[in-house]
Amino acid sequence: MVFIRKSAGRSGATKVQLAERRDGRNVILEHVGTARTAGELAVLMAEAHRRLRPGQDALDLPLPEHSADGRPGVITAKQSTLLWQVLTTVYERLGFDVIGDAAFQQLMLARIIEPTSKADSVRVLDEIGIPHASLRTVFRSLAKADAGEYRAKIATACFTHAAASGDVSLCLYDVTTLYFEAEKEDDPRKVGFSKERRIDPQIVVGLLVDRHGFPLEIGCYEGNQAETTTIIPTVKAFQARHGLADMVVLAHAGMLSAGNDNLASHFHWYPV
Repeated sequence: MVFIRKSAGRSGATKVQLAERRDGRNVILEHVGTARTAGELAVLMAEAHRRLRPGQDALDLPLPEHSADGRPGVITAKQSTLLWQVLTTVYERLGFDVIGDAAFQQLMLARIIEPTSKADSVRVLDEIGIPHASLRTVFRSLAKADAGEYRAKIATACFTHAAASGDVSLCLYDVTTLYFEAEKEDDPRKVGFSKERRIDPQIVVGLLVDRHGFPLEIGCYEGNQAETTTIIPTVKAFQARHGLADMVVLAHAGMLSAGNDNLASHFHWYPV
């Protein structure tokens, strides 16, 4: 959105410009003029309003141009309050606040705003003006995620939400691979089959969702494990976690190959 920008010039003059916010900074589009008196400033402001793009205008906010001590007003802080309120409200409504870990919540929501590294997530939170935990605390939070069984708690919350919103009698399953820019393998990062034809270490991730695509269960496996062998442990873990005995699973036909001939004994199986 184009807006009118006033900035201090030399010897008390005021520059009037048309600007636009791009990538977190103001970009000057046009210099309207420099005013040295109140009369000149009024004329330049009127001309700037005339030059605004059709349908654009400036908010007529009664903000003082100077502070009480006579110094020009400056922006001391900014915060994307509405965005953060929406994200935290959804987080709580899904029941994820059962984790009780503020650093973990901040990391999750920052990555929704911009998928990036753990260290760069701190930068994302800074840009939207949200007070946050230190990077060291974030790393400690991830260490606690395993010991505190965060995955099980989140999976239970997801199931509760999905069951209340519909039913989980029909589920969909698929897999993907996540690669790592690492030179050596470790556990569970292994070199394996890659749809992107990469030779980097990777992990295999299996995801079970309801008919609307809402996640229910996730399984992580070694990167050299065949995709077809991941469905039974993922779905059986889901059944055991929630005490389910009967369900319908949809997945692509390739899952029927390589040792999965006994799928029918575990689920109602429909290849698609």
